[in-house]
Amino acid sequence: MALSEKDVRTALARVTDPELRAPLTELDMVGNITITPTTLTVEIRLTIVGCPAAASIEADTRAALEKICGDLTLDLSVGVMTPDQRSTLINRLRKGKAPTNPFTPDSLTRVIAVTSGKGGVGKSSLTVNLAAAVSQQGFSVGIIDADVFGFSIPGLLGLASTQPTRIDDMMLPPIAHDIKVLSIGMFIDDQAVAWRGPLLHRTLEQFLTDSYFGDLDFLFLDLPPGTGDIAISVGQLLPHAEILVITTPQPSASDVAWRSGDVARQTGQSVLGVIENMSAAVLPDGSVLDIFGSGGGQLVADRLGVPLLGSLPLSPALREAGDDGVPLVVSSPENSTSRTLSEIARGIIQGGTSKLGIKLPVHSRT
Repeated sequence: MALSEKDVRTALARVTDPELRAPLTELDMVGNITITPTTLTVEIRLTIVGCPAAASIEADTRAALEKICGDLTLDLSVGVMTPDQRSTLINRLRKGKAPTNPFTPDSLTRVIAVTSGKGGVGKSSLTVNLAAAVSQQGFSVGIIDADVFGFSIPGLLGLASTQPTRIDDMMLPPIAHDIKVLSIGMFIDDQAVAWRGPLLHRTLEQFLTDSYFGDLDFLFLDLPPGTGDIAISVGQLLPHAEILVITTPQPSASDVAWRSGDVARQTGQSVLGVIENMSAAVLPDGSVLDIFGSGGGQLVADRLGVPLLGSLPLSPALREAGDDGVPLVVSSPENSTSRTLSEIARGIIQGGTSKLGIKLPVHSRT
């Protein structure tokens, strides 16, 4: 049978833009298609000049077309969208709306804000590993690193030198381990951040409104420790967020950890549960080493009236995986700490407010 344009478009529908996570045909990235007795000519339009996914898109497109072109010579050209074509794409991705926060209380995305009373309790490490564990269970996941002063999420995910792709005024969060990630660390050089409340609020607001995460099942936020400006801004911008409180076992951490959950409740958010990190570790000889004491996680959970979702032992493997930029649940899924993290992730998935029964929005294509 002769090759038809429909055959070509069917093949190209299997090629996905790795940043936008949608087929080229749905993104109007397919230009002219010409079929002669000897040649198949196809034009692909990238979103921007210097698109970081260009090589991947071209290779995947060529592989898909070579499967169907038979004896025809393949002439594949890769160009760039015109400003009007790009504007149409952005309008479609934003569903015809001006830049706005898509994570509203009636959206289908569950927002999980990870907080703590004190710094140094492993909050960021747990954020990336819980997000990765949820992703491994088949969900679409994103992370916003809202710890503006002490951002560490990019390094923990191997994205320390990666910047978001910009399509005009829209940011595309980089992807690592199937997680979409955005952090202030992707926008500044190696320097300290010294900002006051209004600028912090505006930064978080821009992360929510100017970026395109697509349809997420879960959005994790790594919050700074304590109950400062960012925690208040999250309460204003994401009042439906569910709070995970991280603490270590010792009283000096647990005595203040509950406050972050209490402040969240004051802004209308719900506390999903407590996770105790750096709890007792079992040594090779069978002895138990509890450097930071015991019981702090349960004390915080009891004080807040929420479940203790799990206790994680002090784990060198967790630290080493973070230094390597790969979540432990990805690099060593059979590690005992990884298994505990996966159990906690299942508790997060099963907990919180159910989205069952919420109607999906109907979007028209333009």
